[in-house]
Amino acid sequence: MIRLSDYSDGCDCSALLREEHAPLLSTIGYVADELGVDCYVVGGYVRDIFLERPSKDIDVVVVGSGIEVAKALKKRLGRGAVLSVFKNFGTAQVKWHHDGEETEVEFVGARRESYSHDSRKPVVEDGTLEDDISRRDFTINAMAICLNHTDDDSGATRYGRLVDMYQGLYDLEDGIIATPLDPDITFSDDPLRMMRCVRFATQLNFQIEEETSEALRRMAERIKIISGERIIDELNKIILAPAPSIGFVLLEQCGLLDIIFPELAAMRGIETRNGRAHKDNFYHTLEVLDNISRTTSSLFLRWAALLHDIGKPRSKRWEATVGWTFHNHNNIGAKMVQGIFRRMKLPMDERMHYVEKLVALHMRPIAIADEEVTDHAVRRLLFEAGEDIDDLMLLCEADVTSKNREKKARFLENFQLVREKIRDLAARDNYRTWQNPISGEEIMETFGLPPSRPVGDLKQAVKDAIWESQIPNTHEAAFRFMLEKAAEMGLTPVKS
Repeated sequence: MIRLSDYSDGCDCSALLREEHAPLLSTIGYVADELGVDCYVVGGYVRDIFLERPSKDIDVVVVGSGIEVAKALKKRLGRGAVLSVFKNFGTAQVKWHHDGEETEVEFVGARRESYSHDSRKPVVEDGTLEDDISRRDFTINAMAICLNHTDDDSGATRYGRLVDMYQGLYDLEDGIIATPLDPDITFSDDPLRMMRCVRFATQLNFQIEEETSEALRRMAERIKIISGERIIDELNKIILAPAPSIGFVLLEQCGLLDIIFPELAAMRGIETRNGRAHKDNFYHTLEVLDNISRTTSSLFLRWAALLHDIGKPRSKRWEATVGWTFHNHNNIGAKMVQGIFRRMKLPMDERMHYVEKLVALHMRPIAIADEEVTDHAVRRLLFEAGEDIDDLMLLCEADVTSKNREKKARFLENFQLVREKIRDLAARDNYRTWQNPISGEEIMETFGLPPSRPVGDLKQAVKDAIWESQIPNTHEAAFRFMLEKAAEMGLTPVKS
């Protein structure tokens, strides 16, 4: 256990360098000595040493040419190293394969930056270590450890010496997120740092320092110049945190949520009429998200939890006899998923359809659990949920947030009955490999129909009849049923 109070600016941290990386870092220092330049490991790697968190990627700042140090390191390491140079950015990367592990080291020259108001792309110039450290986003990311083996003025080796100009260690110890310089300038220069601020506070369960928090509110509109891809990358990291609700509350409080996720922001608040109020759907959603985050690390199952009630603001109605209602909010919400995914630059593939399905079906197990758990209802659910039935059940159990302990216990007990029935029917019906015994091609051939709605209606009718146990799951029974249903629709078989 590292005691942060034992360390401060200028102290020797060489013993803290990760055992698996120490030989590599030492070699980098010797290479820099030979080239006559100062170099430092910086940023998240240093922060995570003190937090005792795993970290594989290493960032090194060179007061001089980072590319030249990277080239010399590659030569020193030999075949086990792969060098990539990015001249346009003045950076280089060395991937080192050693003892079955791969370590990435990014090299960059120390620099100072200046920004224009309408862009987060800086004008970059060569700078000092102080320039480079001061441009970093937060004090906890603005620490550096010297890698040079040369002596300082007192004759002591500089290797492992901590540079902590902005008291990042104190903020680590106090659990504080703060900027090294004026937070208004920090966030205005690069508005993505506002998302990173919330993300770090969420991942580490830290508090945002008061001046930094106020700057978030003042600068929120600046997030509009940031691309959707960069924003969603940070938002996904918030969603994958141990307690994602922390981040969404912070996003709401500082005004960022209204800009980047208006559909979620629309869920907040409670409306009262005639003494009747509904629950705050925003905070309910965050509770569901935290609940499911205790059981899964799946990003898109967590997205399903975040979006499961997204249709409630659009479906909310007041009915004098029953109060507030949200009829069909699950289907309304499922139809919103595609638009949200497209705007937020989320993948428009099977992962989106997975979230759509869970949002559409999330009320079904609840309805089953609230009534008699019948074979018919569970069988229908099994076939509609398919391979995602287990994830759907996790979502529904996370959705039980009632403060009434008896009611909550009753629902969870009933969910257990649903799960038992699912296991029983899954084994009996072999639903995972089930196929409709009547194909669309057979319907078209039987009745001389082209691809059309009646073909789909007949196929669905056969499926429903089997699911509802009206007919056996055999081709003979299904074909007879199809003929009867077709006759009701005015269709007759063509003569062979």
